[in-house]
Amino acid sequence: MLDFLRHHSGSVFQSVLLHGLLVGVLLALTHFSIPHRAEIEQPLPLDAVVVDSRVLHAAAAAAEAKAAAKAAAEAETEARQAALIKRAEELKQAVIQRESEAKALAAANAKQAAVTQHAIELKQLAEAKSAAATVTAEAKAKTMAIALAGAKKAAEAKKAADVKHAGEVNHAADARRKAEGEAELRRQVAEEERLSALETGPLMDRYKASLQNRITHAWIKPASARVGIDCVVAVTQSPIGEVTNARVTECNGDAAVRQSIENAVYRASPLPEPPDPALFQRNFSFRFKPN
Repeated sequence: MLDFLRHHSGSVFQSVLLHGLLVGVLLALTHFSIPHRAEIEQPLPLDAVVVDSRVLHAAAAAAEAKAAAKAAAEAETEARQAALIKRAEELKQAVIQRESEAKALAAANAKQAAVTQHAIELKQLAEAKSAAATVTAEAKAKTMAIALAGAKKAAEAKKAADVKHAGEVNHAADARRKAEGEAELRRQVAEEERLSALETGPLMDRYKASLQNRITHAWIKPASARVGIDCVVAVTQSPIGEVTNARVTECNGDAAVRQSIENAVYRASPLPEPPDPALFQRNFSFRFKPN
């Protein structure tokens, strides 16, 4: 209420002043109307003295002048009353207008105050939401940080486990490769020993004798050949014994003898199979001694 009086003191003062003027006008109207009524209601005095007609005419004229003056005064009084009434009505309308404006201003101020209060409440609500969002964001960030730390720890543990597993796998692979290498070495040694035994054993002798016999039977002795021919022949054969190359590397015979021996090797193709597949050699040399 005090805030309203402070903000609208001018309007209140004008309203009170207009009400005071209206009361003054009403009092003035009452003042002017009461003597007039008393004058009208007062009886005229009677004179019983007999006078001259001129006196009567003069009295009548005076009475008419007095009546005219009285009528004029009454008309003036009525005009003043009408003016006062009109002014009072105008003042009343002005007061009503001022009151209406004061009410409208008060309503506008109340509306503005409500709008301001609503804006304050909205601001407070926004600040509360912002604070809640900040708290929620901090909580989410904290939760995410914890989750990331857990994921990092799990990844490090997995990496360590993978490294350990890789080490174990590599160790096992190394052990397996070492065992396989040792087994292969033993196999190769055994194979070499077996081949050495075969090459120095009767099977190799029999294989060489079969090669010698096949080529000897295919040899056509030239006229220049003498007794005691001894030549070394290098032969290349396919897996099925087909001769692909034959060349005499050492020989005590002439060119005709050399050529006849190479021709005999080609005619003996395919060469006989070895009694043991391990004795097969794609490139080998043998000594050709037909006699």
